[in-house]
Formats: sequence, structure tokens, C-alpha cells
Amino acid sequence: MLDRRVFIGLAAAALAGGGAKAEAPRPVNTLGSADGLAIRGYDPVAYFRDGGPRLGKPEFSVRHGGATWHFASAEHKALFEADPERYLPAYGGFCAYGTSRGYLVKIEPEAWSIVEGRLYLNYDLGVQKTWLGRTKTYIARGDGNWPRLTAKDVR
Repeated sequence: MLDRRVFIGLAAAALAGGGAKAEAPRPVNTLGSADGLAIRGYDPVAYFRDGGPRLGKPEFSVRHGGATWHFASAEHKALFEADPERYLPAYGGFCAYGTSRGYLVKIEPEAWSIVEGRLYLNYDLGVQKTWLGRTKTYIARGDGNWPRLTAKDVR
């Protein structure tokens, strides 16, 4: 089930699109944030460039996909702005294992993996251990579930 803030963000994005036919907005994990901060304020670029999670800073922020993304440096911010699809976590930053099981849940930034160039986040380190045991199977299931989990009539 989508969190109320995620649903409201989807509705607002759909209304902002006006009459133009555009790809439906994808929800972004802002769970635990009252102000729409993506993935608990962690820098998605840091997983690729620094080899792990780093908390971003408000002075290096970008609005993208209905959420605010923080970055650890101006360089990381610029990299994201130049190619956000490269750095966005799979499944909007929701737990990849949860998505494979058919639900959207929070993540712990320390529970992560990069598989074939894509960042996947997990609920916690215990779930990450399960995730790493059958990653390709869980990705296939998550890819199959993602459209259903994010398909909401926002009219």
C-alpha cells in the first residue's frame, strides 16, 4: 500500500502535467520525512562514487520526481543532475526485497547493493542478507510487481 504522502505526491505530479501526455510519475521513498526528503537524506551518488552511504547536505539539494534529494558535495549534485537515471535507486528507493514480495516499505541506508549498475536498498541488514542470497530472482519479482505497486488512478 502506498504511503499517504507518496499518493499525494503522485496526484500532484499528475495534476501538474496539464494536458500533455507524459510518463506516469514514479513514487519516491520519502517515508519518515515530513518534508519530502528522498531516501532519508542520503546521497544516492555516494553509493557509486564513495563505495557506500553518505548523508547528504541541504545546501546540495535537488528536486526530482516529487522529492528532495540531498548530496554530500556539489560534484555529486552535478553528477545526479546530468544523469539522474544512472543514480536513482531501483523501485523509487523503497526496499527492493519488499517490492519483490509485493509491498513498499522503508529502508535503512546501510543495507544496500549495486547489481549490474543499479542501486538497490533494503529494509535492514537482515533483509539485505536474504536479498543477497537470490538477488536476480528478487529483481525479476520486483520488476514484475513495481508497475502494479505504482499504478494508481490519481484522477
